[in-house]
Amino acid sequence: EVTEAALRGAKAVVVLWSPRSVVSRWVRAEATIADRCKTLVPVTIEACERPIMFELTQTAELSHWMGDAGDKAWLAFLDDVRRFVGREAVAAPVILASEPSPAIPGERGGAPSLAVLPFTNRSGLAEDEVFAFGMVEDVIEALSQGVNVRVLSSSATARFGTGALPDLAALGKQLGVRYLLEGNVRRVAADLRVSVQLVEAASGEILWTQKFDQPLAELAALQEELVSDVANTLKTQVYRLEIGRVLRKPDDLTAWEFVTRAVATYRHASPASVAEARDEAARAVAIAPDYGLAHAVLAQNISILSWMLATRDADEQQNVLKHVERALALDPDDGAVLAYVGSALSYIGQHEVGLRYAERAIQRSPQFGLAHLASGMACEGLGRTAEALAHYEDYRQIESQSHMEYIAWYSIGRAHLRGRDWHAADAAFAQSIALNDNSPLMPCLGALIASHFGRADDARAMLARSRRLGPSATLVDWERRLNLWYAGSPVLDELLTHLRALWVETEGRP
Repeated sequence: EVTEAALRGAKAVVVLWSPRSVVSRWVRAEATIADRCKTLVPVTIEACERPIMFELTQTAELSHWMGDAGDKAWLAFLDDVRRFVGREAVAAPVILASEPSPAIPGERGGAPSLAVLPFTNRSGLAEDEVFAFGMVEDVIEALSQGVNVRVLSSSATARFGTGALPDLAALGKQLGVRYLLEGNVRRVAADLRVSVQLVEAASGEILWTQKFDQPLAELAALQEELVSDVANTLKTQVYRLEIGRVLRKPDDLTAWEFVTRAVATYRHASPASVAEARDEAARAVAIAPDYGLAHAVLAQNISILSWMLATRDADEQQNVLKHVERALALDPDDGAVLAYVGSALSYIGQHEVGLRYAERAIQRSPQFGLAHLASGMACEGLGRTAEALAHYEDYRQIESQSHMEYIAWYSIGRAHLRGRDWHAADAAFAQSIALNDNSPLMPCLGALIASHFGRADDARAMLARSRRLGPSATLVDWERRLNLWYAGSPVLDELLTHLRALWVETEGRP
């Protein structure tokens, strides 16, 4: 508290970047406070890669400096400090008892917000107090890497660490959040148990609760693993709740909620569902034309639809590029925007530039699944199958048990098929179909693989199902799709042969 008060009251805060300081969450947190107060004076004292959020901040370079009072870089740095000290510092806002701002059309608004309350140490051991505190800090940091939830800093909730909590509805209103996360840690035999529950602030209703147990053998590795488990599970839970809430309340939606509807709508991997997602994203752009994520999501859905239908229409591609450029102009460093942009570019065949944006997205938001999916799509298009599979596996791990997991298995199967690993492709498509049996894509490709293995009955049944799910698609449509999806792959001719034979065999089949 004393340190934070001093940081907020300082006229200049000098932050020294070095390989050790850039990995310290304390230094990053203190630099963030100074940045918000507009008193940050950063300087690099050893060669290092600065934290992403400070990359664009002008930083003095003193790695070479050995104490020469006449050094030009040193004198320029002193001038910066004098300039900051000589002006009035601007204090950053401190959340006390503010009303949450209502979301209104034309603003981003509506994104779910969450406060992580201080975890309780139930063990009664002093060493676990540090663990409880560190869990909160790291959970907040992990959640902040995603795009599905806005998380308050720990300084906003630190004062609730002692004594009984106030009324939850009043607390949620005071902090301006929709959800509260409570937790405690305690030792159980040789394990450490972290118990958490997600609460809806307005009603006090417990929406989700879970226990995480890990052995105490290696405390540092234990904390990292628990944080990862808690954060990933929590992000999935909050997003599911938000999807349900938005889909149940179609009136007076904000741009963010239309974007959420677009993502939620894309759950059947069919041209009809992607067209619906495209329309939802277009509504978000209409409400908030300066919302970069809305443009990026719209670009992606236009490109996916073009890819699914194998149209590659010049006007469609220009439309994709228009929204890509607008998204990047508005939010060039946002991890989600970069991921959607990378995905959109890959779907229209611009794999190299798509991969660059997708890889930048991974650097900024390593736990955002789409960044890995987009990277995999680009690598697959570039013929780098092994790299594509590695990215798809990362995507599968991140999206495990989410409504998008079937896309991971579908992508893994498609890449294996491109690489002529028919057995692995067969297993992956089976997983995808088990998770989502409403798409015409997976059963069609599954049918061609079954035909390759001589499972004629399975092949006919799956292709018939694909045709029922996508009744408007003709044989010519599917041939065009395969020619686009597997261009340059040695399996293309065999896939077309199986498709034509099965199409005749399933003609008129219910």
